[in-house]
Amino acid sequence: MNTNELCSRYAAGQRDFRNLNLMAANLRNMNLRGANLSGANLTRANLTRTNLSYANLTGATLTGANLTETNLSRANLINANLSDTSLVSANLSQAELRRVMTTNGMNPSTC
Repeated sequence: MNTNELCSRYAAGQRDFRNLNLMAANLRNMNLRGANLSGANLTRANLTRTNLSYANLTGATLTGANLTETNLSRANLINANLSDTSLVSANLSQAELRRVMTTNGMNPSTC
């Protein structure tokens, strides 16, 4: 699935995008509030200023992704891989961050 198809399906009401391969996709400024992206491959994806509030990102691979200014409030990131991910000014309020993998081994919820 490409970015345009994802956008169209989301606009049509679909929210289940489990295990989707969006490697290096440009999802900048998109509204994906409440989307189920569990197990998705978002390696090196551009998610700058994307709304992922209430999204399910359980087990998602976000290695090298750009999450600058991304809204991740109340998102589920359990077991997500955030290695080499930019979280500059990202909103992680009330996000579930248990067992998150990061480059330096630190959990963002404790920083």
